[in-house]
Amino acid sequence: MKVDLYNYASQLSRRRFLKGATALGAVATLPAGLAPRMARAQDDIRAQILAIPGVGAGSPTDADWQAVGELCLGATKTNVAEGEFAGVELTFMGLNNQNLHNFLFRGFLKPWEAYTGAKINWIDLAQADYNARLQQSIATGTVDFDIIEMGAPFEGDTAGSGLLDEMPDWVATQIEADDLVGYLKPPVGTWNGKTYRVTIDGDCHTFSYRKDYFGEGAIGGAEVPKTWQQVNAVSKALVGQTDPLTGLPAHGYLDPLKGWGGFGFYFIENRAAAYVKHPSDPAWLFDPDTMKPRVNNPGWVQAIQDVMDLIAANAYPADQINADPGTTAFSQFLAGTGSMLMWWGDVGSNARTSDSSVVGDVVGFGINPGSDRVYNATAGAWEDTYNEAPNMAYIGWGVYVTSNVSGDEKKRKAAWSAAAHLGGKDLSLWTSAYPSGFQPYRQSHFNYDEWEAAGYDRAFVEDYLGSNLDSYNHPNAAIEPRIPGIFQYYSVAEDELSKGFAGQYKSAQETADAIAAAWEKITDQIGRDSQIALYKASLGM
Repeated sequence: MKVDLYNYASQLSRRRFLKGATALGAVATLPAGLAPRMARAQDDIRAQILAIPGVGAGSPTDADWQAVGELCLGATKTNVAEGEFAGVELTFMGLNNQNLHNFLFRGFLKPWEAYTGAKINWIDLAQADYNARLQQSIATGTVDFDIIEMGAPFEGDTAGSGLLDEMPDWVATQIEADDLVGYLKPPVGTWNGKTYRVTIDGDCHTFSYRKDYFGEGAIGGAEVPKTWQQVNAVSKALVGQTDPLTGLPAHGYLDPLKGWGGFGFYFIENRAAAYVKHPSDPAWLFDPDTMKPRVNNPGWVQAIQDVMDLIAANAYPADQINADPGTTAFSQFLAGTGSMLMWWGDVGSNARTSDSSVVGDVVGFGINPGSDRVYNATAGAWEDTYNEAPNMAYIGWGVYVTSNVSGDEKKRKAAWSAAAHLGGKDLSLWTSAYPSGFQPYRQSHFNYDEWEAAGYDRAFVEDYLGSNLDSYNHPNAAIEPRIPGIFQYYSVAEDELSKGFAGQYKSAQETADAIAAAWEKITDQIGRDSQIALYKASLGM
């Protein structure tokens, strides 16, 4: 759905209107004997919102998002009087990926706007355009938004430049910030001891695979691959075979070979993390004492070589060179192409609740595959020992308020109230369970009974949620640094990788060396000494 059709569709769709009316007026339509029980269920908002629209009932709509937003207004009403923000206009910048993110925010916030009297104007960006748009605003000092959906890696660029407004104490109380999983608590969301972030996501990449490809007699072999070496071997062995679900050509692992505004770099990181994130060393992107890039060491080169090997083996779907990460998840894996994928939690929440998914009954989950060996950057040598390193890719989306509102207390409170509504504990459960662009990130999200009661299969929930929890809690998790310019590094790396995958470089080593050289220039431009200090701080060194 295009942005300019949003209001038209939400106003004219009878199905959506009826679904919204049903969700908000369920008590009135139930048989008399059930109505009191439903009324008492007001004490359990979580159960009510998880029933909208219901697991297996198709993709949620705008009416569903508005119904969820309405049911979750209780916390707002404790801090804001009705109509308190009348006359206030706010500009919100965020994504419009896959008709998610800003589309959902519109629905969630419509009841908030109606109650508070505020009006929100929207800036919608594709994922590939996000980094460039934000960096332009930072570089030119033309921040034309009051609220921004942003990931923690950008905190160095924004909070470090004085572009963000400090979170009021009442917001932390309203969103119940203590419920966040451990790795999303401070220092994430903070800068120089001040808090700026309402967390709405808990990004990590997990391994999704097709169970019908694996098992006794299955075309992918008896066992699900546990290492990247096995992933590549299976992917090559599947060339020329037939997909058991679709009858189309079978494929193994789905690497995105096209950039995605810097976000595509996370996918080569998945492979590299297992090879280079040594358990004894928190650093894996740069040397912490010099900021010398590690991206061209033998472990990173192996990760790039893995992809080049699959390209040479014709193991990917046709035209994979033009497939970005959005394609691999939504147009390929969920639609029945390919058997293995690393992605954020969208694959899990979409598998059984999206109209476009055909793999809901055959999808399984695990943590990032490991490696039979790991490169020790300190020793400068490979070690023949099994290594796992889940990738905490992006450290999750958050909602931030900019310093544009700092001098206007009414507008400032309105902006933080909107952010707090989107980051509320109950609303966050719904975004974790249904297609949203976000994945579980609170301790309270891992109540398996709650998901099962909502209609999820218990085994599916334990598998999906377990893969997230095991990744968050892994002792060797690969956590990226919140340093200025991080997406400048990622974007130029994508550019060089694209050249390498297209055959413009002679080897994986030459590709990696080009990335390292570009990274050195960025570090010198930003300031090596300050980058070293901030990189060490981000690693807890």
